[in-house]
Amino acid sequence: MKLMVVGGGGREHAIIKKLKENKSVTEIYALPGNGGMADDCIPVAIGAKDIDAIVKFALEKKIDYAVVAPDDPLVLGCVDRLEEVGISSFGPRKCAAIIEGSKVFSKNLMKKYGIPTASYEVFENATEALSYIESCPIPTVIKADGLALGKGVIIATDREMARDAVRSIMEDRKFGDSGSRIVVEEFLTGPEVSVLCFTDGKSIKPMVSSMDHKRAKDGDEGLNTGGMGTVAPNPYYTPDIADRCMNEIFIPTVDAMCREDREFRGCLYFGLMITPNGPKVIEYNCRFGDPETQVVLPLLESDLLDIMMATTNQTLDKCEVKFANHSACCVIMASEGYPESYKKGYEITIDPAVKDSVYVAGAALENGKLLTNGGRVLGVVGTDETLEGAIKDAYSKVSSVHFDNAFFRRDIGKRAMKALEDSQ
Repeated sequence: MKLMVVGGGGREHAIIKKLKENKSVTEIYALPGNGGMADDCIPVAIGAKDIDAIVKFALEKKIDYAVVAPDDPLVLGCVDRLEEVGISSFGPRKCAAIIEGSKVFSKNLMKKYGIPTASYEVFENATEALSYIESCPIPTVIKADGLALGKGVIIATDREMARDAVRSIMEDRKFGDSGSRIVVEEFLTGPEVSVLCFTDGKSIKPMVSSMDHKRAKDGDEGLNTGGMGTVAPNPYYTPDIADRCMNEIFIPTVDAMCREDREFRGCLYFGLMITPNGPKVIEYNCRFGDPETQVVLPLLESDLLDIMMATTNQTLDKCEVKFANHSACCVIMASEGYPESYKKGYEITIDPAVKDSVYVAGAALENGKLLTNGGRVLGVVGTDETLEGAIKDAYSKVSSVHFDNAFFRRDIGKRAMKALEDSQ
């Protein structure tokens, strides 16, 4: 089979490495991919949002199956376009991808169908939003309605910060048209959990839970990033919580989307907060998370391509989705200065002994050398029967990867380890 994966980051690299395990796969193209993937697939210089070029390429290469991984092409209708020309694809159609594409839509969906989430108000006018800010509880959470590269959420710890957030999103259009509407939301407290789920619109099968580390520096300090590391499973996601999430959140969400005539097939990501009043939804994503994917897929024992095709064909209920009873840890190695300004072009060296455990996100291949070409450069993953062992394995492998200007957090998994100790 000839496969095509749309996207170019560490998430896509993890997906490609897992798809390669299927014996029927002969070629995998990544659009655009990156230089660090070249040993695992064929990168093609077509942007993930260039839907016309993606469809044309898929037809020319007679692609048998496509995986559309990032949010932008999904929200733009990439799956719809591919299906129109007869190419089966993994991922939701445009009408279902709105669950991530519009926070107003997703909040209204949860309210309508009684899915637990934070209370909220929606504003299309900055003056009205600023008036509300003067009396709403603080801290509060302010979200741009549309996609904003994962940066459209601001936690305001005082009113001045909340005012600035409203002005920057709605008046200064920091996130473009994504800020034409905002959600002002109740601030929830409790541990966060990420759960990715396969769904074909009828059945839903959760993957291993994970814990992300968003802040740039140790001790959860510094600026918010796209994620500096992850561990799986998340110790806060107990069997009792998992049962509640399945019955109160996961199944109701899939059913709600069907009732809205927006059947969701693909990977549905649930960002959850385990509050004192039970689990609540912080956000939905219409695709695999990054870097959650890098710790979840290495634990998958079932065949990923078989599962993906089952979501497309609506036979997920007959497909085994099995994960190893192990733990995984991903440490992101980034360029100094990320998530703000940083330099590119430093040579990356990876010891061949750890190459299979490295997922490259931001790199370019020039004259046979792998060079840094992004903020989050790569993720290094360790696995073990225990979380402690997985963390040690990951950091041991980090010492075998080098590039100038590199930085990484040295406490990935520390919170999870404390949670495990506290539960014993």
